[in-house]
Amino acid sequence: MWLTGSDQKRLMRAERLPFHPPIPLQMISNGEYMPLRQTREQREVARRLRANAQRHAARLGMDASPYLHTKFGMAAAFMAMNEVHGGYFATDPEEASDPEAVSKRTDRYAPQFVFDAQTHHVRPSYRWEPLLNLRRWTSGKNPWKSVWNPAVVELPEDLEQFKLEAYVRNMFFESDTTLAILTGFTSETKELEPLNSDEIVRSRDLVNRLAGSRRLYAQGLFWPGFPGNLDEMDRIATELRIDSWKGYAVGDLLADSMYPWRMDDEKVTYPAYEKARRHGIRNVSVHKGLLPAVDYKAFRAWRYAMVDDVGRAAQDWPDLNFIIYHAAFRPLLDASSAVAEFRETGRIPWVTDLAEIPEKYGVSNVYAELGTTFATVCVTFPELAAAIVAQCVRGMGADHVIWGTDSIWWGSPQWQIEALRRLEVPEAMRKAHDLPALGPGDGQIKNQILGLNLARLFGIDAKLRPGSIPPDYVDRLSALKAEYEKNDPLPSQVRYGWVSKPKGAPLLVE
Repeated sequence: MWLTGSDQKRLMRAERLPFHPPIPLQMISNGEYMPLRQTREQREVARRLRANAQRHAARLGMDASPYLHTKFGMAAAFMAMNEVHGGYFATDPEEASDPEAVSKRTDRYAPQFVFDAQTHHVRPSYRWEPLLNLRRWTSGKNPWKSVWNPAVVELPEDLEQFKLEAYVRNMFFESDTTLAILTGFTSETKELEPLNSDEIVRSRDLVNRLAGSRRLYAQGLFWPGFPGNLDEMDRIATELRIDSWKGYAVGDLLADSMYPWRMDDEKVTYPAYEKARRHGIRNVSVHKGLLPAVDYKAFRAWRYAMVDDVGRAAQDWPDLNFIIYHAAFRPLLDASSAVAEFRETGRIPWVTDLAEIPEKYGVSNVYAELGTTFATVCVTFPELAAAIVAQCVRGMGADHVIWGTDSIWWGSPQWQIEALRRLEVPEAMRKAHDLPALGPGDGQIKNQILGLNLARLFGIDAKLRPGSIPPDYVDRLSALKAEYEKNDPLPSQVRYGWVSKPKGAPLLVE
């Protein structure tokens, strides 16, 4: 149940947007949901960013267009966000035009360990064109008409941008990501799956051979209740030696599935957990929230995306770690109503329910992962982004919040990394809703979220970067990144997916 033909008539490809800011300026859909229109605030951010870019670029002897692809432009973008939305992002005005200030920030974050729990690419033979909707959203064809990744706009609209070469470039050359987990999604129509477990493992092994170190981890897809699932779990655990598990409780996001499953179903799901335990692969990621339908209740299996089944499963399987993808945020089309609900009640649909599970059930093996949820709300409703992260930290502990980006659907994840580093909960909001401060970008809380928590779950000493090599050792992938930056210092900033078509004048032309 991805975007229909009538849906697509109201959308455009994100990579075709005329303005390519360092951060998205409207919601981009990966095709799983309709993107909201660009908000009035996002249009104002775009206007201010363009004006500020022209002013700061002139000081540096640059044109505004290349300026926006630099770290100066990234800082200017978050400053424009603060001017419009309020002080949610830590910024220093000098970063917009002072090379020394930018250099100091780059050096400051160079040692930071970043472990991405949710990344994707497609197989070489993949032909399902609707997946390009992800890029269209990113390039600005979303309801908010904001470009997430300007670099995507100039790229050709083909599936090459989702394949392995682009994945390595986006993840490891154009971002500060240290390690990543490669995953996929389940579908009853197997050719629609971008990668199956075998292909995920082949990519892991190829990238790690290229790197000369362990930079990429592989998730095996499991599907409780689906015919042959238990035998398949045996095979991928023993033959493929996968690193963790990934499942979709709704069964199939692309259709009304015959095989949805609850996490606490003793008959259907618990045998799969027993397989996980038996094979010693105890990190289990489950897609929750983030439903594809405009009206989430129109999606037949929507109840399986709730978190009312998580607590009991965690109680019954205390030696498994349950990583709940997307922090269980309900459909993104509800983002504006979620803001209103949070302001009125202090609750965020399904996220608050997830954050309350550890105390309610007395468990410590449930984790909230931020993929796509953070990417979407941080550029649309920064207040909601701050609230989601802070609520998860308050309820689950800073050591139980996991970084994920859902890239490469959104291009390079660097803008998301920068957004989290800079994000803060304003003091008034902390007092009103009893929320914790998130602290500096390289402080304890954000270091834990960005990498240390996931490293702990995978038995990695994060001081040994990447994986298990000495921190002063430069692996082949790091050397290639250094060469890439030397020869092509401006990141592409490309984002892909669907965005809503603009009404009237187009969104800022460079």
